[in-house]
Amino acid sequence: MVTPKFAMAAEAVDLKLEAKSAILIEAGTGQVLYEFNPDVALPPASMSKMMTEYLAMEAVKSGKRKWEDMVTTSQYASDVIGSGGLLALNEQATLRDMFSAMSIYSSNDASVAIAEFIGNTEENFAKMMNEKAKQFGLSEQAHFINATGLSRADLGKYAPQELQGETLLTARDAAIIAYNIIKDFPEILETTKIPSKKFREKDLSPMINWNWMLAGNKDNANLKKYSYEGLDGLKTGSTDDAGYCFTGTAERNGVRLISVVMGTKTEPKRFEETRKVLDYGFTNFETKQVLAANSEIDSLKVVNVNKGIELQVGVVTEGAISLIARKGAAPEEFKVTAAAIDETKRVAPITKGDIMGTATVTYQGIEKTTNLIAAADVVKASWFRLLFRAIGTFFTDLLAGAKG
Repeated sequence: MVTPKFAMAAEAVDLKLEAKSAILIEAGTGQVLYEFNPDVALPPASMSKMMTEYLAMEAVKSGKRKWEDMVTTSQYASDVIGSGGLLALNEQATLRDMFSAMSIYSSNDASVAIAEFIGNTEENFAKMMNEKAKQFGLSEQAHFINATGLSRADLGKYAPQELQGETLLTARDAAIIAYNIIKDFPEILETTKIPSKKFREKDLSPMINWNWMLAGNKDNANLKKYSYEGLDGLKTGSTDDAGYCFTGTAERNGVRLISVVMGTKTEPKRFEETRKVLDYGFTNFETKQVLAANSEIDSLKVVNVNKGIELQVGVVTEGAISLIARKGAAPEEFKVTAAAIDETKRVAPITKGDIMGTATVTYQGIEKTTNLIAAADVVKASWFRLLFRAIGTFFTDLLAGAKG
């Protein structure tokens, strides 16, 4: 499991957000591009379902569950309040359909049904959520008590007995969860980008995605003013305690950003403030290729080789290194370093493409590394050549010692 190095934002920027907290990161590295009260723990409402989504997809990937498995609706799932209201007691649907209802329609009943299907009880599932939070490196304040993000009061008689408190996340926590989902299960965006879908073919009306900013809404008369180019996820949330929240993600020109906005006062405002955050990112940052593949590093163009006909071999980068950087960033802001592997491993014969070292680019606390590989073959020297080389070295060292 990889936790990104969440470097601090390069500079303080006031976007005049009407929200309690916000953060913007680049999806590939977790590089922070903007933040506003990012470490204040707040109720996330249905944004907590991102963790439910992750665990469901992980269960399928591990083989413990299958998308075609039938999930049965319990009394609790059919009774749960809030968004959804799709499922009747003992109704069955595939895990895939339940997942779609949760991800598109933020269905609380489907979320509870999934949690019970994977964890046996929702409380056991919430414990799994908390364990995954530790693996992700979320803040000490991060805490889940259920699969939906509903408050303890909302749960009534179904409130957990062992888990105390309320579900809380910081904006940074929400961004890290989203980062991990997109990294490990990018296929989730194929579901979250769907503007509307019928839960059952016989249904008269489809489930309407609560995410008004979807690029797919550009032709929707009611929502096109919110539609955002490249936006295909990820999760909305709202309760009386949380206000209106939104974790969004959009990709433009090969750059994918993840934004989190928490605690706006109205439903439209969470999307309006998200637009400000994403616009800031796409306007001010770009992908910059610092090193191309098969290129030399000035500080380490060759490495010494042991027992080869040649004593050195040229090295080049195995892959390119690109970073998200502020537009117009000066070349000196990118530090390039290189290091050879241990000399005991640089022994002929060497084949072109063998790893000889690493090259690292550092920019504002973010590091990206690629291998340095041999640019040519190096044939192993014969024992006769090695003998005379050793004799020559001996006398050279002897003469140098005498002069000293």
